[in-house]
Amino acid sequence: MKKATRQHTRAHNKQLVLRTIFQQEAISRADIARSTHLTRTTVSHIVAELITEGLIEESGRGPSEGGKPPVLLEIVPDSRNLIGIDLANSAFHGGVFDLRGNLIQRVDLPVHDRNGPQALALVSQLSDSLLDACNGPVLGIGIGTPGLVNARDGIVRRAVNLDWRDLPMRSLLEARYDLPVYVSNDSHAAALGEYAFGQKREIANLIVIKVGRGTSAGIVLNGRLHYGDGSGAGEIGHVRVVEEGAPCLCGQTGCLETVASSRAIIKKARQLLQNKHSSTLQQLVTSPEEITTDIVLQAFEAGDEAIRQMIVEAGRYLGIATAYMVGVLNVQHIFIAGSLARFGETLLDAVRYEMQERAMFILAQDTHIKCSHLGQDIVMLGAASHLLTNELGSV
Repeated sequence: MKKATRQHTRAHNKQLVLRTIFQQEAISRADIARSTHLTRTTVSHIVAELITEGLIEESGRGPSEGGKPPVLLEIVPDSRNLIGIDLANSAFHGGVFDLRGNLIQRVDLPVHDRNGPQALALVSQLSDSLLDACNGPVLGIGIGTPGLVNARDGIVRRAVNLDWRDLPMRSLLEARYDLPVYVSNDSHAAALGEYAFGQKREIANLIVIKVGRGTSAGIVLNGRLHYGDGSGAGEIGHVRVVEEGAPCLCGQTGCLETVASSRAIIKKARQLLQNKHSSTLQQLVTSPEEITTDIVLQAFEAGDEAIRQMIVEAGRYLGIATAYMVGVLNVQHIFIAGSLARFGETLLDAVRYEMQERAMFILAQDTHIKCSHLGQDIVMLGAASHLLTNELGSV
């Protein structure tokens, strides 16, 4: 074991102080010292350094406890820009955020049929646009991508939807931009986003099941993202739920993604239109190729019963996978995110019903399943949170 150097200790203490300030609306130097168990002298030196760097500021005085009212310290939200990128949809989404997760600028670029090197070039194009939109110092770039990801080294081991295999995304983008880059699986990023910005770290254990073009889960245990031994924790989208089911892009058949994903929903909606089983779709489009998740949602909101049944079926398949996760992890807070979350309580009721039918009753009754309120920004926020955690140690 290597002995901690003075520089390491100083860096650790600085992160500790910054994290303590970040997690409070406002806090005094004395309260920081009590919370961190650092000496008041050490805290004062670190605070002075952070003020000089523009990361924190004195924001007023707190209530007196018998003596002079204490000076309060706060994070300066716009002192740094964070770039968060979501590569898990039919368009690549990117946002510039401040340190509190407030969106400053957003950029969306359609993917169309691009994959492999063309998709990677689109990531660079999106990053260029986001950097141009920054209005202050940039802390770095966080990326949430579909597929199996080695987050430690920033390597996309396999992303079937984008035809990436062993892609060293982190090193490629760091060489291009000379900025820190952090890469994680999109569902892992979504879980971080929900933990840090949705629940504001008040729930230590949670699962986010993200259902979009692909389907997978991110797991936070004791306030830390759980990757699994091979970085594949939460890859429920490629677990078979249908015997002799349809082929999946991963090479197997009957995977959850083939029945519960936006692509699966669009495929079934197109079949409904072709078979003339949905009068609403016939009113909205003239050909199956025009059907998107947005069109399906319009038909659903118009009360189309065939579409509703299709969403219920997808929800019940999600409930099967959810029941397994409840039995294995016993995490009581589960959030549904991604494009299918827009189908709201109809989807959730089906997920809950199937989960309760299949999981142990005493565990199921204590499990809360709801939609995330972070909407389509959840992966971008999670990617920014990943960056923030690694660079400032503040989440």
